[in-house]
Amino acid sequence: MTGRCAIVGGGLAGFTAYATLRHGGLVPEEIAVFGTDPDPAATWRRRAESIRQQRMRSESEGHCYPASFPGLAVREAFRRKRLAPLARTVCNRYNPTVDEFLGHVEALRGRCGWEQSFTVGLVEDVRPVAGGFEIAGHGLFRHVLLAPGHPGLRLPEELAGDTRVVHAYEPHDYADEVAVVGAGMAAATEWLNALAAGSSVVSVRRREPVRRPLNVPRPLLSRRGLAAFHAAPAGERVAWLKHWLAPSYPPGRTWDEPLEQAEREGRFRVSAKLNGAAQIVCATGFRRGFAHDPLLARLAEDHGLETKEGWIVLTSDSTVPRLTDTTRTLALAGAPAQWAFPAADTLMGAKYAARRFLRAVKRCPTR
Repeated sequence: MTGRCAIVGGGLAGFTAYATLRHGGLVPEEIAVFGTDPDPAATWRRRAESIRQQRMRSESEGHCYPASFPGLAVREAFRRKRLAPLARTVCNRYNPTVDEFLGHVEALRGRCGWEQSFTVGLVEDVRPVAGGFEIAGHGLFRHVLLAPGHPGLRLPEELAGDTRVVHAYEPHDYADEVAVVGAGMAAATEWLNALAAGSSVVSVRRREPVRRPLNVPRPLLSRRGLAAFHAAPAGERVAWLKHWLAPSYPPGRTWDEPLEQAEREGRFRVSAKLNGAAQIVCATGFRRGFAHDPLLARLAEDHGLETKEGWIVLTSDSTVPRLTDTTRTLALAGAPAQWAFPAADTLMGAKYAARRFLRAVKRCPTR
């Protein structure tokens, strides 16, 4: 197969990129998508179900449509004949339900041609060649976007082999006493889930959680904030990323009141160390760094890509500079693209990479 574009990764970042390319004028025959499941929300859905997530943390741009507006708030307002979603989205306070989001993904999937372009297949190697990239077993493509997703769930090494352990993003119920390791959104959700199930909860954490609505502070997502980030020296950028990507969850009574009530009842407490709880829920997120992804690790090693403390160094448009020129494009999307956009693992970040990938494709003088 020889094609114009390929997207490696069939999750939400790859799906958002596909929708963006289609919106930009490309037809399904010009785009090949490689992934392990034709349902772009399959992995995300499983994780959301595991933590009993009810609402999206992302706000107004938390959708897969290529354009920022209209988004899910408009969709819900028309369907329910209510103005409240529109009012909330104006001030970036609209958090759609998980069901609303999944329904949107399914509807968009049905009309954008995704099934025509999708091939079930695991891509293990991408090699640069004259005029493009050879995707092992699938052919040559001029422009390639790698969106492999998170490189696996993270579990503390000291808990390896402990039969009490389950990861928050894997299906589970709750024991009478639960120790939740972590201090981010998944951990906070699991505190409430276990308390609602009647459990006593110990929050095991080394530091107090950061409280903020979004993973990355909103000013950084502005044009000015992002320009400052791109202009920063590499060491400073690494420090910022580590700071911004620290675990956090939103402020508000929704979280605080149930915890305060449970604390008064003696069913919730904080500890720096594990105790003898019957169950340990690791709300410790994902492994971080390109080295945990075999495809990216091989690419970096084989071609001497510049890296900084777990990140592949990218240009501001999410492309790999050493392997991108006027005739071909190699770009990253999702979590691996945080060097270009700190919130790259969000839907807003997926659109950031996708829009710039589309520009590169359309700039290319040959098809």
